[in-house]
Order: sequence, then structure tokens, then C-alpha cells
Amino acid sequence: MRTGDVIAAGVVLAGGRSSRMGTPKAALEWHGSTLLYRTAALVGRAVDGPVVVVSAPGQDLPELPAGVAVVEDPVEGLGPMQGIAAGLAAVADHATTAFVCSTDMPFLHTAFVRRLLCGLVAEADMVLPVARGFRQPLAAGYRTALAGLITDLVAEGDLRPGMLTEHCRVERLEDAELLADPALARYDPDLDSVANINTPEDYARARERPPAEITVRCDGALTGGARRGERSVRAATLAEAAGGVELVLDRHVVAVLNGDQLTGDGQLPLVAGDSVAFRPSDAGGRPVK
Repeated sequence: MRTGDVIAAGVVLAGGRSSRMGTPKAALEWHGSTLLYRTAALVGRAVDGPVVVVSAPGQDLPELPAGVAVVEDPVEGLGPMQGIAAGLAAVADHATTAFVCSTDMPFLHTAFVRRLLCGLVAEADMVLPVARGFRQPLAAGYRTALAGLITDLVAEGDLRPGMLTEHCRVERLEDAELLADPALARYDPDLDSVANINTPEDYARARERPPAEITVRCDGALTGGARRGERSVRAATLAEAAGGVELVLDRHVVAVLNGDQLTGDGQLPLVAGDSVAFRPSDAGGRPVK
């Protein structure tokens, strides 16, 4: 996402201990992918700068989307503030702002990310959603220049993300202000973007929810029979969308996402409002980053 000369990056925190879940949340299966892959790829769809995943020292991570870098948290056990500082520092040379989130946000919508980052155009160091009755510092917009301040706060023992708001300029956005954005109001009216997964029960309930409705069309030689015209399918990934029209993503088939992004990544996450056009792989288009 770019507004004027503002370039936005993405930071996904994957180094949490997942003690209540009992297993690393980053690697939890999600419609043939993982929670970490989905979150990192969705953030990548919403920003125009780099995306980094912050891991704990020595942490094994599942597969990541192409182009996503890994930054290791220098000190284990200091919580998300240390991870936020490491992530912001890693992207500061390439972006002035960043969306920072945890890895366990399966219903994150690209419209939510864009809404938060738009708030950083004004005189604010941090855009903090106060969504569904709670502050959401792990689904917020930050200026990358905050990396040094956060590092200093951690050194002084201020380890809670909420403490940062006492030391910088904060734009707080409650539900009504968030939903004043037409795209967010239309595609995520309940602000499920901030819903996270902490326990096996949370995960089971989230996994039972049906995926979003996606508009699918087949072009060229793929058109015909049941594939004629547009249709609506429920799909969390590009591979599921292809399966909804009885296609397999292989070297012969690619997809154009929302009119201009060419991709063959079956794990690419989809959200409400997306449209996908499948076409033979020799057709043109602009590659997705």
C-alpha cells in the first residue's frame, strides 16, 4: 500500500510460546496451508513493501510465501514487544510504516490492514484499533521509526505492548470508525479480522466456519459446461477456488486475482470480495508479488 511517498511493510509475529494451544500456532493447518502462511500472505497482499516474519531464536517455521523474510528475535522470552521492535527495525530501511500482527488471525481481511495503515498518513506514530471492546496492539499500524523507542522500553522492563501508547502519538479507532471504511464494512462487518486463536477449542470452532464466498470465472479454453459464466464458491485458498470449478492448479492453469495479479500459488489466501479468473497458463497478466 502506498499513500504519496509512504511505503508500508508487514510484520508477522510467530515466536509466541503457544502455551494454551499446546502446539506451535504458526504451523496449525488451515485449508491445506498453515496459519502462518495465510497471515503472512494476506499481509503481503495489503502492503507494497517487504513482509517479515519474526521468529523465536532457533524456531522451526513452516513454509512461507515467496519473498517473505525471517527475522530472529534476539532474546527469547521477552514477549511481543521485543518481536515488534525486531520486525520494525528489519523493515525500517525500506518502509516508513508497517502493519504488525500475530500469526493466529485466520479471518484477517486485507481491507482491515489497509484501513489501519491509512490512519498513519496523519500525525500519528501508531494506529491502535479498539475493536470488539478490546485494544488490539497485535493488529495495529506502526511507524517503523518506533523500533528504537520500543527497544528502549523493553530494556527498561516495559514488556507490555499497551505501555507503548503512553510514549507516542496514538490514533485510536473504535468499531464505528473502523467500519466507516466502506470496504471493511461490506466484507468484515463483525471485525472478525481481530479474532485470534489461543486454545484447541478456539481452533476447532474457527476451523468449522465456512470459508468466504469468492467469485470465480473461467476464461479461454477452460470455458464450457459447468464452468460457463461467473459463479460463487466458498474458498479459503486459490486451490479451493479451483476445486470449486473442478480445476487443478498445475502448469497448464493460472489465476488472475482481482483483475490484475497473475498467480499459480494454490496456498494463496482468499477473502470475501475477491474475484478469481482461471485461464490457460499461456495468457498474460501482471505477476503477484
